[in-house]
Amino acid sequence: MQMYEMEDVIGDYTGLSRKAMEYGQTTKALVDAAKQPGFDSARWNEIGAFLDTNAFERVGNFKEVMDWPTYRDFLTGWAPTADWECSFKRVTEKGNLVLLELEERTTMGGMQNAVNSLSVYEFDDAGKIRHLDIYLQMPLPDPAMLAGYADVDIAG
Repeated sequence: MQMYEMEDVIGDYTGLSRKAMEYGQTTKALVDAAKQPGFDSARWNEIGAFLDTNAFERVGNFKEVMDWPTYRDFLTGWAPTADWECSFKRVTEKGNLVLLELEERTTMGGMQNAVNSLSVYEFDDAGKIRHLDIYLQMPLPDPAMLAGYADVDIAG
């Protein structure tokens, strides 16, 4: 399957598909910015602008469930220690659902990992993300890659 850089294809999309892609681009920009001196964690509200923050639920890589405050705290701890980027594969939109397929690459502590991801975005009637499911295809990770999840309940 051919992959593209998000900035090369985002202009081809509108509606909720475009919003899901913009959410990803905002996440990338903030993960990069979090490594800079003086980064204000209030900037995570730029992601919050895409969400129904009162109803938001994210089910992540290890079936961990996070509401918006928990996810914001996770990003605050994870982003300064991780380099994250992605390439676009395809997007499908049906009703209030968007399925976004990416190849995601993360580097933490010198360890690199590449995964195929499928993120299922469920939007409310106002166009805000209320639920996000993350599915991954990956080789078994090095235990050091899991260090960022040390304080997350992944019992599922």
